[in-house]
Amino acid sequence: MSNVPGLYLGLMSGTSLDAIDVALCERNEEGFIQIAGTAIELAPELRQQLLSICNEKHASLHQLGEVDHQFAVACAQAVNSLLKNENIQATSVSAIGSHGQTIYHSPDTKIAFTQQIGDANVIAAQTQIPCIADFRRMDMAYGGQGAPLVPAFHQALFAKRGEQRIILNIGGIANISVLNGTEHAFGYDTGPGNMLMDAWINLHHQQTYDKNAWFASSGIVNQSLLNLLLADPYFALAAPKSTGREKFNLSWLTEQIAKQNYQVQDVQRTLLEFTALTIVDQIKLQSKGGTVYVCGGGALNPLLMGRLSALLVNHQVHTTDALAINPMYVEAVAFAWLAEQRILERKVPLKAVTGASRDAILGCIYLP
Repeated sequence: MSNVPGLYLGLMSGTSLDAIDVALCERNEEGFIQIAGTAIELAPELRQQLLSICNEKHASLHQLGEVDHQFAVACAQAVNSLLKNENIQATSVSAIGSHGQTIYHSPDTKIAFTQQIGDANVIAAQTQIPCIADFRRMDMAYGGQGAPLVPAFHQALFAKRGEQRIILNIGGIANISVLNGTEHAFGYDTGPGNMLMDAWINLHHQQTYDKNAWFASSGIVNQSLLNLLLADPYFALAAPKSTGREKFNLSWLTEQIAKQNYQVQDVQRTLLEFTALTIVDQIKLQSKGGTVYVCGGGALNPLLMGRLSALLVNHQVHTTDALAINPMYVEAVAFAWLAEQRILERKVPLKAVTGASRDAILGCIYLP
């Protein structure tokens, strides 16, 4: 089935839990184009509930049911707000692709599973737009990691024949997509992105992220702490691999720094260096040169971007603005694209990324 013109919406809330990103996209003769976007902050009480569930890995069925509904309502409100601001009728939109909020991702345990919340029935009912959700579990049913999903989207939109490109997403977790132009995309999670930095500044300054890296810039790298962090076995694993808040969280960090007397600002600076080095090590492993395009919240961190440029001497480092997509909306656009693929009943080429035994049609359709 060929591409069909139409409007699609993508919803993304990542491991950082800072906001629901909404991207309005259009399939036209120029390709798959973002035409509008917004980011709606989560209500503090809902955000704290979600953080508690993710960090403590525990919730009552009653609490889980409530946040599943509440998060879906927040998603629907974000969609309706964007459509109202853009003066677009719901009937003009073919589908919403909703990632949902991951509360537990466990691909490597004896019984592998992943769990996202945000009831797609509620989103479809309150927007009157078909909602597609549950994108990860079919890949896992075929033995895949269920993540990352975005490399297939990166390949479709950003690959250029004869040119090697790396798409680096720095959200709560960082992941790379290696695009060689003529091959299927290859990618995986490199490790923590902003997650540990966000958790540390929130603990000590009650801020959700380190704006303009002011906290990290006030400290210095502590090499002994950095060595401890880098020694985690995850970084020696071969791809395919994926990770999340279940592994890298504040409890993990405090275990690393137990019985040591580090300056809090030095921990923040060391966490930034840790993120930079674990990303750079994997890019160098996969690529001797080319261009790295950065998206996600990390693209707005000037110190982190500076470290990436300094460490990747054989690469050019830019944000995805250079590819005509706002770096803050790339993942939301990806889920709009995944919605289109599901409507067109296309298999998403991800087995080289996730390790699944086959490519599959991803997502379930919920009609209003």
